[in-house]
Formats: sequence, structure tokens, C-alpha cells
Amino acid sequence: MILTGLIKSSLNKIFNNVKKYLILFSAFLFIVTLLFSCDPNKLFEKNTSINHAAWSKFEIIPFEVNIVDTISKYNFYINVRNNTDYAFSNLYLFMNTIYPEKQMSKDTIECFLADKNGKWLGKGWGKYRFLRLLLGKGIRFPQKGTYTFEFQQAMRKDTLHNITDIGIKIEKSRQ
Repeated sequence: MILTGLIKSSLNKIFNNVKKYLILFSAFLFIVTLLFSCDPNKLFEKNTSINHAAWSKFEIIPFEVNIVDTISKYNFYINVRNNTDYAFSNLYLFMNTIYPEKQMSKDTIECFLADKNGKWLGKGWGKYRFLRLLLGKGIRFPQKGTYTFEFQQAMRKDTLHNITDIGIKIEKSRQ
């Protein structure tokens, strides 16, 4: 009885110490992750999932970005996540930029997702690849206010399959 009580007491102490160290280690990992995931140059980043990885040619995906600094230079990226079952090596996009004073510009963008041998250019493993494409480097926004960037697939297909996410990232240029 006494031996059993001592063993239980010792096991409880060991379990409590292990539990305490696991909690401390988890808190440490969380803090380290927060510190390394913070990007002081990032102004905006958002990715939008495409429903069932089936992007209708009529579906417009908007991103609203508030710009307060018209002096600094920025790098503008398009984020594309695709399934490796995607049937093409590129992706054509229509991009509308709606300025704070409601003027609008339209662009057609070609994003290369695979090289000429068919090797995917994005990062990832398994069936998914993520690619960040530089659209503009060292650009200045001419007006303060809310900009809307709208994306529409332009691949001449009513429904484009296996593009799973589209997004943008805007960061202060380091040049």
C-alpha cells in the first residue's frame, strides 16, 4: 500500500512536470511563430479561396486596400494556388484597378505556373502549389484612399478548374 502510494505520488509529480514543460514549450513555439511571421514591410495580404476550385468566367474576386502613404514605393504580388491537375501551364487574368476617386484601369496579366517542360514553378508538395508572382516593383500609389483590385479568370473557358486560391500581397519596397 505504501509503495503503491509512493509510486502514484511520483508518477503524478512527473506527469505534472511534463505537463508544465509541454505548456511552456507550446507557449514558446507560439511566440517564436508570431515573431517570425510578422513582416514589418507588409502593407496588405489576402488570399481568397475559389469555391470547389471551379472559377467561373463571370466570378470577380475583389480586394480592397486602404493606402495612406503615397510617397513610399511598394512591390505588388499576385498569389496563385493551384492543384497539380490544372490543365494549363499559365493563367490569364483580367485585373481592374478602381482608384479612390472611382477612376478605373484594366489590365490583362499572364501568370506562368509551370516551365516549358511542365514542371510546376510554385512551392508546395502533394497536389498543391503556391506561387507568388511579382506584378509591379517600386510602384507608388498616386492617391490616398481605398483601392479595389478585381480579378477575373481570362482563360476562355466558362469554368476554370483547379485554381484553388487567388490573392494579392503589397509590401513596402526595400530599394
